[in-house]
Amino acid sequence: MTTATENAVFAPPTDGRPLRKRLRNAERRRKLLYGCLILPLAVFLIVAFVWPIASLLARSVDNPEVHDNLPDTLAQLGDWSGKDLPPAPAFAAFARELEATKGSPALPAVANRLNREETGYRSLVMKTARKLPLEAGADPQAALIDIDERWGEPATWQAVRRAGGALTPFYLLAAVDRSVDADGQVVSVPADEAVYVDVLLRTFWMSLVVTACCLLLGFPVAYLMANLPAKHSNALMIFVLLPFWTSVLERVAAWIVLLQNEGLINRLLIATGLIDSPLQLLFNRVGVYVAMVHILLPFMVLPLFSVMKGISPVYMRAAISLGCPPFKSFRKVYFPQTLPGIGAGTLLVFIMCMGYYITPALLGSPQEQMVSYFIAFYTNQTINWGMAAALSAVLLAATLALYLVYARYLGPTRTQAGKAR
Repeated sequence: MTTATENAVFAPPTDGRPLRKRLRNAERRRKLLYGCLILPLAVFLIVAFVWPIASLLARSVDNPEVHDNLPDTLAQLGDWSGKDLPPAPAFAAFARELEATKGSPALPAVANRLNREETGYRSLVMKTARKLPLEAGADPQAALIDIDERWGEPATWQAVRRAGGALTPFYLLAAVDRSVDADGQVVSVPADEAVYVDVLLRTFWMSLVVTACCLLLGFPVAYLMANLPAKHSNALMIFVLLPFWTSVLERVAAWIVLLQNEGLINRLLIATGLIDSPLQLLFNRVGVYVAMVHILLPFMVLPLFSVMKGISPVYMRAAISLGCPPFKSFRKVYFPQTLPGIGAGTLLVFIMCMGYYITPALLGSPQEQMVSYFIAFYTNQTINWGMAAALSAVLLAATLALYLVYARYLGPTRTQAGKAR
């Protein structure tokens, strides 16, 4: 049976068009039909995925507070050397524009942005705004210095100029414990203020430990499921998928009941005589690891199982029949074929673990909080969208780097190339 497209192509030419042109038109119509079919999905991806990520990245470098509200002041500071005090028109422009922000959300926005450059500048800006307007005929420079002597320091005006760009690397640098000094050089923040590099390293380390535990526990389970008869394999699959039937919050609450000092686990250990007093299993890294491995284990088992199910048992039998010991046959023949599943499972678990928030927040202490906790903190409490977006951008960069490593060494293309060799 021929299709309508084939009939249109191979029908005798009634309009005098050559066969090549009719084939080209048919191919164009086919591509247009495919484009119409995937258009809803493309729109959904753009609206729900591409646009939010682009907006997030833009937030991490967006810097409108000072730039939009003190344009004349920044123009006066543009040619300023930064060594001595700015010219008198800069003081006048600042007093005029700061007065214009009184009673509007722009004033606290400017104050908060300058406070991120130097602690204490928020109170300086708010104190100065309360003293405005200046008396008629007063010298703006002398009046501002009289309000607070910090207006007579070049460092204060340098901070205003640094905060005045439309775009700023401030948040991205702060996300890796870096800042820009008065000379415009990128330097490390003081040791007592360095927070985020340690948090990032902690996030990577905890994600690595959870991923390793999931791999060690999930590989034997997936191997057993792949080699059992279908009836028993399906029963095990139900137990693997069982955690998906309850929410993450309920599972975390269940672990709180199990791991607390008077919980079932401590009672069992005391009853068997293994311990004399309850172990501290909550509000530390042990509880976080246990709950996260329980939640993320299915995401390791399923990719491994899908790959192992496609490995024929003939390879192992052939290797053993040729005199290769069973363990060496497994290591040389079977295990290399599972690398795509290992790569997919570890990548999936690691990336999901880096973005975890609920489990460390409920089961961990402040020393177990990951980057996601600080993103939520800046989003919901301090309303510092720039810092939240910068930390999110760092996580996104780490995710992309991990994906590139996976695609380079463990992806399908790499695996097929290895088989070809």
